[in-house]
Amino acid sequence: MRAAEQLRSETATLVFTPDRLAIVKAGPAARRAYFDRTLGRLLPARSHLSADYAAVLAQRNAALKLGDRATIAPWTVQLASLGAALVEARADVLELVGGPFAEAAHELGLAEARLAYEGEPPTEADLEARLQRDLDRGSTGVGPHLHDVSIVSAGRDLRSFGSQGEQRTAVLALLLAEAALLAGRRDDPPLLLLDDVLSELDPQRRRVLLEQVAGRGQTLITATSADALPGEPGQLLEVSPGTVVVR
Repeated sequence: MRAAEQLRSETATLVFTPDRLAIVKAGPAARRAYFDRTLGRLLPARSHLSADYAAVLAQRNAALKLGDRATIAPWTVQLASLGAALVEARADVLELVGGPFAEAAHELGLAEARLAYEGEPPTEADLEARLQRDLDRGSTGVGPHLHDVSIVSAGRDLRSFGSQGEQRTAVLALLLAEAALLAGRRDDPPLLLLDDVLSELDPQRRRVLLEQVAGRGQTLITATSADALPGEPGQLLEVSPGTVVVR
Protein backbone atom coordinates (compact mmCIF):
# COMPACT_ATOMS: atom_id res chain seq x y z
CA MET A 1 0.00 0.00 0.00
CA ARG A 2 2.81 2.38 0.91
CA ALA A 3 4.57 1.62 -2.38
CA ALA A 4 1.37 2.41 -4.28
CA GLU A 5 1.01 5.73 -2.46
CA GLN A 6 4.64 6.58 -3.21
CA LEU A 7 4.14 5.75 -6.90
CA ARG A 8 1.06 7.99 -7.05
CA SER A 9 3.00 10.84 -5.45
CA GLU A 10 5.89 10.49 -7.90
CA THR A 11 3.96 9.72 -11.11
CA ALA A 12 0.69 11.50 -11.81
CA THR A 13 -1.50 9.30 -14.00
CA LEU A 14 -4.83 10.56 -15.31
CA VAL A 15 -7.18 8.00 -16.77
CA PHE A 16 -10.22 8.25 -19.02
CA THR A 17 -12.35 5.13 -19.37
CA PRO A 18 -16.05 4.89 -20.27
CA ASP A 19 -16.97 4.19 -16.65
CA ARG A 20 -15.51 7.58 -15.67
CA LEU A 21 -18.76 9.11 -16.96
CA ALA A 22 -19.99 8.32 -13.45
CA ILE A 23 -18.24 11.53 -12.38
CA VAL A 24 -21.07 13.38 -14.12
CA LYS A 25 -23.84 10.78 -14.31
CA ALA A 26 -23.75 9.21 -10.86
CA GLY A 27 -24.70 10.59 -7.47
CA PRO A 28 -22.79 13.11 -5.35
CA ALA A 29 -20.47 10.48 -3.81
CA ALA A 30 -18.78 9.91 -7.18
CA ARG A 31 -18.06 13.62 -7.61
CA ARG A 32 -16.86 14.03 -4.02
CA ALA A 33 -14.45 11.14 -4.48
CA TYR A 34 -13.17 12.49 -7.80
CA PHE A 35 -12.55 16.03 -6.59
CA ASP A 36 -10.98 14.79 -3.35
CA ARG A 37 -8.50 12.80 -5.46
CA THR A 38 -7.90 15.95 -7.50
CA LEU A 39 -7.35 17.81 -4.23
CA GLY A 40 -4.70 15.27 -3.28
CA ARG A 41 -2.83 15.77 -6.54
CA LEU A 42 -3.07 19.56 -6.81
CA LEU A 43 -2.84 20.52 -3.13
CA PRO A 44 -0.81 17.68 -1.60
CA ALA A 45 -0.25 19.52 1.70
CA ARG A 46 -4.01 19.26 2.30
CA SER A 47 -4.50 15.79 0.82
CA HIS A 48 -5.05 14.31 4.29
CA LEU A 49 -8.19 16.33 5.00
CA SER A 50 -10.69 14.00 3.37
CA ALA A 51 -9.39 10.92 5.20
CA ASP A 52 -9.07 12.79 8.50
CA TYR A 53 -12.62 14.08 8.19
CA ALA A 54 -13.94 10.60 7.36
CA ALA A 55 -12.18 9.12 10.40
CA VAL A 56 -13.67 11.70 12.78
CA LEU A 57 -17.09 11.33 11.14
CA ALA A 58 -16.97 7.58 11.79
CA GLN A 59 -16.09 8.20 15.44
CA ARG A 60 -18.90 10.71 15.88
CA ASN A 61 -21.41 8.38 14.21
CA ALA A 62 -20.31 5.56 16.53
CA ALA A 63 -20.80 7.86 19.52
CA LEU A 64 -24.25 8.85 18.22
CA LYS A 65 -25.28 5.20 18.13
CA LEU A 66 -24.23 4.86 21.78
CA GLY A 67 -26.29 7.93 22.67
CA ASP A 68 -23.70 9.39 25.05
CA ARG A 69 -23.77 13.18 24.60
CA ALA A 70 -20.56 13.66 26.58
CA THR A 71 -18.73 11.30 24.22
CA ILE A 72 -20.21 13.01 21.16
CA ALA A 73 -19.16 16.56 22.12
CA PRO A 74 -15.38 16.36 21.42
CA TRP A 75 -16.01 14.66 18.09
CA THR A 76 -18.42 17.46 17.18
CA VAL A 77 -15.70 20.05 17.77
CA GLN A 78 -13.21 18.14 15.62
CA LEU A 79 -15.76 17.46 12.89
CA ALA A 80 -16.66 21.14 12.59
CA SER A 81 -13.00 22.13 12.34
CA LEU A 82 -12.02 19.47 9.81
CA GLY A 83 -15.24 19.92 7.85
CA ALA A 84 -14.60 23.65 7.43
CA ALA A 85 -11.02 22.97 6.33
CA LEU A 86 -12.16 20.33 3.83
CA VAL A 87 -14.82 22.59 2.32
CA GLU A 88 -12.26 25.37 1.97
CA ALA A 89 -9.79 23.02 0.28
CA ARG A 90 -12.43 21.71 -2.12
CA ALA A 91 -13.43 25.27 -2.99
CA ASP A 92 -9.78 26.13 -3.67
CA VAL A 93 -9.46 23.12 -5.97
CA LEU A 94 -12.57 24.09 -7.90
CA GLU A 95 -11.21 27.60 -8.29
CA LEU A 96 -7.96 26.17 -9.69
CA VAL A 97 -9.67 23.72 -12.03
CA GLY A 98 -12.64 25.87 -13.04
CA GLY A 99 -10.87 28.14 -15.53
CA PRO A 100 -8.91 25.45 -17.40
CA PHE A 101 -12.01 23.22 -17.36
CA ALA A 102 -14.18 25.91 -18.95
CA GLU A 103 -11.50 26.59 -21.57
CA ALA A 104 -11.00 22.92 -22.48
CA ALA A 105 -14.76 22.33 -22.55
CA HIS A 106 -15.28 25.34 -24.84
CA GLU A 107 -12.63 24.11 -27.26
CA LEU A 108 -14.33 20.71 -27.28
CA GLY A 109 -17.68 22.32 -28.07
CA LEU A 110 -19.27 22.39 -24.60
CA ALA A 111 -20.57 25.91 -24.09
CA GLU A 112 -20.39 27.95 -20.88
CA ALA A 113 -19.12 25.09 -18.76
CA ARG A 114 -18.52 25.70 -15.08
CA LEU A 115 -18.12 23.95 -11.75
CA ALA A 116 -19.93 24.95 -8.55
CA TYR A 117 -19.59 23.63 -5.03
CA GLU A 118 -22.88 22.84 -3.31
CA GLY A 119 -22.64 22.96 0.47
CA GLU A 120 -21.61 25.16 3.38
CA PRO A 121 -18.91 24.55 5.99
CA PRO A 122 -20.40 22.86 9.06
CA THR A 123 -20.18 24.74 12.35
CA GLU A 124 -20.42 23.52 15.91
CA ALA A 125 -23.69 25.42 16.16
CA ASP A 126 -25.07 23.59 13.10
CA LEU A 127 -24.11 20.23 14.53
CA GLU A 128 -25.46 21.02 17.99
CA ALA A 129 -28.74 22.34 16.57
CA ARG A 130 -29.51 19.00 14.94
CA LEU A 131 -27.98 16.77 17.60
CA GLN A 132 -31.28 15.16 18.58
CA ARG A 133 -32.03 14.31 14.96
CA ASP A 134 -28.57 12.85 14.56
CA LEU A 135 -29.08 10.79 17.73
CA ASP A 136 -32.39 9.50 16.39
CA ARG A 137 -30.77 8.52 13.07
CA GLY A 138 -27.44 7.35 14.48
CA SER A 139 -25.54 9.37 11.88
CA THR A 140 -24.39 12.92 11.19
CA GLY A 141 -26.79 14.74 8.87
CA VAL A 142 -24.76 17.81 7.93
CA GLY A 143 -21.26 18.30 6.56
CA PRO A 144 -19.05 17.83 3.49
CA HIS A 145 -19.73 14.07 3.39
CA LEU A 146 -23.13 15.08 1.97
CA HIS A 147 -22.03 17.90 -0.37
CA ASP A 148 -21.96 17.89 -4.16
CA VAL A 149 -20.24 19.58 -7.10
CA SER A 150 -22.47 20.63 -9.97
CA ILE A 151 -21.07 20.35 -13.49
CA VAL A 152 -22.98 22.78 -15.66
CA SER A 153 -23.11 23.79 -19.31
CA ALA A 154 -25.13 26.81 -20.48
CA GLY A 155 -27.09 26.75 -17.23
CA ARG A 156 -27.93 23.04 -17.46
CA ASP A 157 -26.82 20.53 -14.85
CA LEU A 158 -25.23 17.87 -17.03
CA ARG A 159 -26.11 15.07 -14.65
CA SER A 160 -29.83 15.54 -15.27
CA PHE A 161 -29.97 17.44 -18.55
CA GLY A 162 -26.82 16.53 -20.48
CA SER A 163 -26.52 14.08 -23.34
CA GLN A 164 -24.04 11.24 -23.01
CA GLY A 165 -21.80 13.03 -25.50
CA GLU A 166 -21.86 16.18 -23.36
CA GLN A 167 -21.17 14.17 -20.23
CA ARG A 168 -18.23 12.48 -21.94
CA THR A 169 -16.90 15.86 -23.08
CA ALA A 170 -17.18 17.26 -19.55
CA VAL A 171 -15.19 14.37 -18.06
CA LEU A 172 -12.54 14.75 -20.75
CA ALA A 173 -12.35 18.50 -20.12
CA LEU A 174 -11.85 17.85 -16.40
CA LEU A 175 -9.00 15.49 -17.15
CA LEU A 176 -7.37 17.93 -19.58
CA ALA A 177 -7.73 20.78 -17.10
CA GLU A 178 -6.03 18.82 -14.35
CA ALA A 179 -3.31 17.66 -16.74
CA ALA A 180 -2.55 21.27 -17.65
CA LEU A 181 -2.37 22.29 -14.00
CA LEU A 182 -0.16 19.37 -13.03
CA ALA A 183 2.19 20.01 -15.93
CA GLY A 184 2.83 23.50 -14.55
CA ARG A 185 3.38 22.27 -10.99
CA ARG A 186 5.59 19.20 -11.39
CA ASP A 187 8.91 18.46 -13.02
CA ASP A 188 7.38 15.52 -14.88
CA PRO A 189 4.13 16.00 -16.82
CA PRO A 190 1.31 13.58 -16.02
CA LEU A 191 0.79 10.37 -17.96
CA LEU A 192 -2.57 10.36 -19.78
CA LEU A 193 -4.32 7.05 -20.44
CA LEU A 194 -7.35 7.59 -22.69
CA ASP A 195 -9.37 4.45 -23.33
CA ASP A 196 -12.14 4.59 -25.95
CA VAL A 197 -12.20 8.38 -25.69
CA LEU A 198 -12.81 8.95 -29.42
CA SER A 199 -15.99 6.96 -29.94
CA GLU A 200 -18.39 9.91 -29.50
CA LEU A 201 -16.13 12.74 -30.68
CA ASP A 202 -16.49 14.12 -34.19
CA PRO A 203 -13.35 14.72 -36.32
CA GLN A 204 -13.08 18.38 -35.21
CA ARG A 205 -13.19 17.48 -31.52
CA ARG A 206 -10.66 14.72 -32.11
CA ARG A 207 -8.28 17.28 -33.60
CA VAL A 208 -8.85 19.56 -30.62
CA LEU A 209 -8.02 16.68 -28.31
CA LEU A 210 -4.76 16.07 -30.19
CA GLU A 211 -3.84 19.74 -29.83
CA GLN A 212 -4.64 19.63 -26.11
CA VAL A 213 -2.39 16.65 -25.36
CA ALA A 214 0.45 17.49 -27.77
CA GLY A 215 3.66 18.42 -25.98
CA ARG A 216 2.32 17.50 -22.52
CA GLY A 217 4.29 14.34 -21.98
CA GLN A 218 3.18 10.81 -22.79
CA THR A 219 -0.39 10.08 -23.81
CA LEU A 220 -1.73 6.62 -24.62
CA ILE A 221 -4.97 6.51 -26.63
CA THR A 222 -6.85 3.32 -27.45
CA ALA A 223 -9.23 3.03 -30.39
CA THR A 224 -10.91 0.21 -32.28
CA SER A 225 -9.41 1.46 -35.56
CA ALA A 226 -6.26 3.40 -36.42
CA ASP A 227 -8.40 5.57 -38.70
CA ALA A 228 -10.10 7.03 -35.62
CA LEU A 229 -6.86 8.41 -34.20
CA PRO A 230 -6.45 12.17 -34.55
CA GLY A 231 -3.28 12.87 -36.50
CA GLU A 232 -0.17 10.75 -36.71
CA PRO A 233 0.73 9.00 -33.45
CA GLY A 234 4.29 8.88 -32.20
CA GLN A 235 3.95 5.10 -32.06
CA LEU A 236 1.14 2.82 -33.16
CA LEU A 237 0.57 -0.56 -31.55
CA GLU A 238 -1.88 -2.96 -33.18
CA VAL A 239 -3.30 -5.37 -30.61
CA SER A 240 -5.03 -8.59 -31.54
CA PRO A 241 -5.61 -11.79 -29.50
CA GLY A 242 -2.21 -12.97 -28.39
CA THR A 243 -0.13 -10.44 -30.37
CA VAL A 244 1.04 -6.84 -30.27
CA VAL A 245 2.52 -5.45 -33.50
CA VAL A 246 4.39 -2.14 -33.73
CA ARG A 247 3.37 -0.27 -36.87
